[in-house]
Amino acid sequence: MSEKHYFQRVKEQSETRFWINNVTEKEAHWAIDEGAVGCTQNPSYVYKMMNHPDMQEKVEALIKKYVGEESDANEILIKIQRDLVKDIAAVFLDQYEASQGRCGYVSIQGDPFHEDADTIIAHALFNRQAGPNIMAKVPVTEEGLKAIEVLVAQGVPINATEVMSVRQALDVCEVYERATHGMKNKAPIYYSHITGILDEYLKKVVETEKIEISADTLWHAGICAAKKTYWLCRQKNKEVGFIGGGARGLHHFTEMVGADANITINWQGTADKLIAENPMVVQRFFMPTPDRVVDELCTKLPDFRKAYFVEAIKPSEYEDFGPVVLFRSSFEDAWLKALDKIRSYQ
Repeated sequence: MSEKHYFQRVKEQSETRFWINNVTEKEAHWAIDEGAVGCTQNPSYVYKMMNHPDMQEKVEALIKKYVGEESDANEILIKIQRDLVKDIAAVFLDQYEASQGRCGYVSIQGDPFHEDADTIIAHALFNRQAGPNIMAKVPVTEEGLKAIEVLVAQGVPINATEVMSVRQALDVCEVYERATHGMKNKAPIYYSHITGILDEYLKKVVETEKIEISADTLWHAGICAAKKTYWLCRQKNKEVGFIGGGARGLHHFTEMVGADANITINWQGTADKLIAENPMVVQRFFMPTPDRVVDELCTKLPDFRKAYFVEAIKPSEYEDFGPVVLFRSSFEDAWLKALDKIRSYQ
């Protein structure tokens, strides 16, 4: 009898679940075989597929198809994104149906340059046509929260993303409770705490501003904020699920093990490494962050305080919060490059 792989053992021994991020159909099948129960795609997805050797021919065919039907490159990109994600959703559909809608979701986030509530809603409903297991991925900004409330009331499954602070996640809980009041069949909702990007941003701040803080202390920042967010939201509304995202190291998965949560990671560079290394399954999530570490992070990093303390940030500040800007800028860059590629065919 062959030994079970890492993610299979995590699934067997804990409440933590493995999701996969920005994959090809082949990688989606591999991930499911390893225990994945969901998938996230972000606005950089099409550009990544344009440069993936297994996907270039398929993407080129879609570009040629839509260039013949549509003159607006942005609309073409939106349609290509939906078509590509539709195929990934089809891979997860059996899982979705077998679990009666508890697993097998594929979330999709659209144009990062047009994120007013009306546009988010329109794109979410457009993408939902791609399959019953499509989940709308919506940034938690003031406009995004408005869109989430409308979509939840319409029964659209939600991945509330770009959460870098406790307060953003708590706002999602409040919006969900308000929008589903009196509803019997509620669509599922998750918030995505982008733990790895928060760490990446704080590291950049430390380097740029030459802040004296130990690497050991800084290593704890994202996980520490994620733990507090998790526990406060569990107290607020247990119906709202947790997704950990933005992994920038293997620890952004392994340190989350034990939580009743879904952790989404890329196949290349993260999932494949964990499968190869096959570490022991250790439930570290419930280990408290030392007070000394929390104190130093709060004292030396104002943006960590915004991530950690409920009253340290206001909804009007979400969109311009440093780690949110960093995350969104990567999407904007990839979206523009994808547009340039499409325009080269026009």
